[in-house]
Amino acid sequence: MMTPKPWSLLLSGMLLLAWLIPAHGQRGNPRMQFEGQTIDEMIEQFMAEHQIPGMTLAIVQAPYIPRSVGYGMSDVSRELLASPNTLWNIGQMARAFTAVAIVQLLEDGKLKLEDPVGKILPDLPSAWQGITVKQMMAHVSGLPDYTKQKDFDPAREYQPSEIIALVKDSPLVFPSGTQAADSATDFFLLGLVVEKASGMSYEAFVTKNQIERLGLKNTMFAADFTRLKREAVEKNEMKHKQFLVERPYIDPTEVAVGYASDDDKMVPVKPNSQSAWLGNGSVFASATDISLWDIGLAGGLLIKDKGNRDLIYGPIMLNDGTKLPANCGWRFPAHKGLMDIEGHVPGFSTYLSRFTDKSELVCVTLCANKDGVDLSGLARKIAGAYNRKLGPPVGPKVMTCRESCYPAKVTMDRLESFLRGKEVGIIARVDHAAAAKTKGLEMSPTEVLIFGDPAMDTPLMLSQQSMAIDLPLRVMVWQEEDGTVWTGHHDVFELARQHDVIDQDQLIRAINKRLESALRHATAPY
Repeated sequence: MMTPKPWSLLLSGMLLLAWLIPAHGQRGNPRMQFEGQTIDEMIEQFMAEHQIPGMTLAIVQAPYIPRSVGYGMSDVSRELLASPNTLWNIGQMARAFTAVAIVQLLEDGKLKLEDPVGKILPDLPSAWQGITVKQMMAHVSGLPDYTKQKDFDPAREYQPSEIIALVKDSPLVFPSGTQAADSATDFFLLGLVVEKASGMSYEAFVTKNQIERLGLKNTMFAADFTRLKREAVEKNEMKHKQFLVERPYIDPTEVAVGYASDDDKMVPVKPNSQSAWLGNGSVFASATDISLWDIGLAGGLLIKDKGNRDLIYGPIMLNDGTKLPANCGWRFPAHKGLMDIEGHVPGFSTYLSRFTDKSELVCVTLCANKDGVDLSGLARKIAGAYNRKLGPPVGPKVMTCRESCYPAKVTMDRLESFLRGKEVGIIARVDHAAAAKTKGLEMSPTEVLIFGDPAMDTPLMLSQQSMAIDLPLRVMVWQEEDGTVWTGHHDVFELARQHDVIDQDQLIRAINKRLESALRHATAPY
């Protein structure tokens, strides 16, 4: 009998492994990497760069939730871990719950989307009376945002009349139906509409018709925290003793503490009040429950009629016929079937992306207990780990990418306008496609914007003069063959690492935050 050669055994093993492991991009692929970086490595790096105490990630590959995992701390002072059961304030993601509630009332014959809000809430200011339910859902009402007023306290309990009083004397920001702008007032009023049309409190209606209908055990409002089995855990003592004698304390549901950055240090913020964020940001949920709710959006479990689902899960038209690539807090880039929504309230940042095309069916939920964090880029790379086609077209080693909801020229115009409004110097705007055309060559829309601020750039060059080769910063905007439009730029943190810039962490984070704000404005209506 012949003894197999070592090389033949190796080849057989490789063939067996190739047969057992699905090709990258197929469902069931255990190699969770994007451009050579694992999901855990992506999150570890992201949390360090953005000083995030804790996060959870949940993945949907409908109808499964194959991954739900926590990272870091949900409560730093008590050393409580972030887990799949941790409750996060989901911020403006709650607007999607409110939109579902409105459509449920539509299906029950309790209201119409074309109803003027004054018909349902007759005591509103006269200038608001004619604004329709549909316009508020789409953020095209022009109502001023009460959360932007200097007297607004996100931690204070309010009566509805007190919230309205914050903005009742302010004029509309623009005529209703002509533009789009994020306004918490829209969904606060929609929360009141839910209460008036249903005869129930907003919280009771959402609990009955969404939370209980889907069996969500870790989704609730702050008033419901009293029913949680919460153990008094203190730092430097033996933590979590009750799990030894009572089952509810095993794998407990705990509420995350929110944090903000103060002089480059993490400080806890006061809990956001339920009444201050009615209809806007009063829902707490685990990443796993958000994923369960996300799956429930797909069929008739929450909204019976597909036509009614299409009303809120697709773009709308402004008065002049311009298509607005957003609705009910959701945004709709050109990638077929993609919709996303985010939440930002004091202490918390959340994000949900849904790839709803039948060939993809991947959803990414991220929750973090630090405010002001843009999670969209991280989520897109994580999606790319499950299916390369879902990730950015260019890997992070080349540049950081973000898909736009707008055509290339509109995206670049919005970016330039935003930066000029912040008094950032525009050095040049280079149109490569136009230049190519002068030589008889054709290329898809491709532009580069070069911009800078000496007050922020100079300290980096003083730290390491070699940074001058990569400053001022630049952003590329281009259109792919499939029609998707992307922005791309060199990662600010990576540039600092490459040039060995030291003692400038706070400045680097500030530059990155301003860049993210500019790109968020350039690529989405809100």
